[in-house]
Amino acid sequence: MERTFVILKPKAVQRGLVGEIIARFERKGLRLVEMQMKQMTREEAARLYEVHRGKPFYDDLIKVMTSGPVVLMVLEGRQAVEVVRKLIGATDPVKAEPGTIRGDYGLEITDNLVHASDSGESFERESVIFFQSLGKTH
Repeated sequence: MERTFVILKPKAVQRGLVGEIIARFERKGLRLVEMQMKQMTREEAARLYEVHRGKPFYDDLIKVMTSGPVVLMVLEGRQAVEVVRKLIGATDPVKAEPGTIRGDYGLEITDNLVHASDSGESFERESVIFFQSLGKTH
């Protein structure tokens, strides 16, 4: 079984989409392993998005991620990283296919409702920022 890291961004929480999005993951067969709701600090957001530091959208991304509570999750299942990426859809919700989370509910590219690890390595790096107990054992 593979694990992946997912964040329901502030807009998903504000719009009351948390239950709907989690239900989509669970209906697909993914298992919720860890979950917490919190206000992300600037330092946590900077660590999460360090790969984008210096890009034009970086400051807006940090501002969005710290603008309200987020829901942090670790999901587990067969090829979890790939499955979640397909379920959430393209980064730009306007280009995301109907039937995906971003395609059905999103409009803004910076606050596109969901962040998900794009590889096993990203899961290892990102998940320990918020779930220290996971370490590098998965």
